[in-house]
Amino acid sequence: MRRALVSMCAVVAAVTAGCADGDDGRAARQDARPQALTWQQELRVTDAQQRLIKQCMERHGFDYWEDRRLTLQESRPVRFVQDDVKWARTFGYGGRIEAENLRVHESNPNGTYRQGLSAARRAEFDTALDGGDDAELLRASLPVGDGEIRKRLGGCTEESERTLYGDPKLWFRTGKTVTGLNALYGEQLMNDRRLTTAIHAWASCMKRAGQDYKDPQAARDAVRVRTSRLGEARADEAFAAERKTAVADAVCARETSLRAVATARETHYLDRLRDRFGKDIDTYRDLGHQAYERAVRIVPERD
Repeated sequence: MRRALVSMCAVVAAVTAGCADGDDGRAARQDARPQALTWQQELRVTDAQQRLIKQCMERHGFDYWEDRRLTLQESRPVRFVQDDVKWARTFGYGGRIEAENLRVHESNPNGTYRQGLSAARRAEFDTALDGGDDAELLRASLPVGDGEIRKRLGGCTEESERTLYGDPKLWFRTGKTVTGLNALYGEQLMNDRRLTTAIHAWASCMKRAGQDYKDPQAARDAVRVRTSRLGEARADEAFAAERKTAVADAVCARETSLRAVATARETHYLDRLRDRFGKDIDTYRDLGHQAYERAVRIVPERD
């Protein structure tokens, strides 16, 4: 359960952009503080960045392919708490979507195109895309320990981020700070009585449904193992079993209000860090909303 709970951005809108589902933040939006983007909004920002990079690369004389293969619903991330029963009946835990994404990633058209260029043109492609070896190196400290995240930023990537966020350096720094905050309260959250009580209620509900798992992550891990064991020849059987477990998971999450409890408890622990990181949290969310407002003028939402 440790790994699942420490990554509890999976269930709330409290910390990072993209953690909230469409209707999770109604009460929170009454707060004057900026709220995290929904996953739908975050996806549209990502699509807008791809569109901007494509336009920029074409100006430099290169082809570039955007990735908009998935529908909006297929793009939905599966969080620690997944309580959309209708989605689970259709997609399970998204196992087939994930497998297809992996296959596409392995034959990424941009990578294939780049490999087909001469050595000189590949270097020009890299410089156009992200500044190449001469790009500026950004550094961001993590909120725990003395760790540091680095990223090279230049070329069309920098241009796209500047168009969306205004200040790519500030976006990078605050983003790495905010997305690392769960490391500061993960142990407390994992042992929070209200949360563990809700998870135990979920587990009891699942057991009554013939699905004996201690928490949602354990259910998904078991599905992955079973799918791998059955292999390609029994893929339909594996997917049917995945959907059965996912539906029970979603039903039990709804019956036990697991999402609401998890959201409230993580928000509680995050709020205790606001004296140290409140400015970074609000700045990061403000920049995200600014990017979304610009994204809606660049690309339509996926169907």
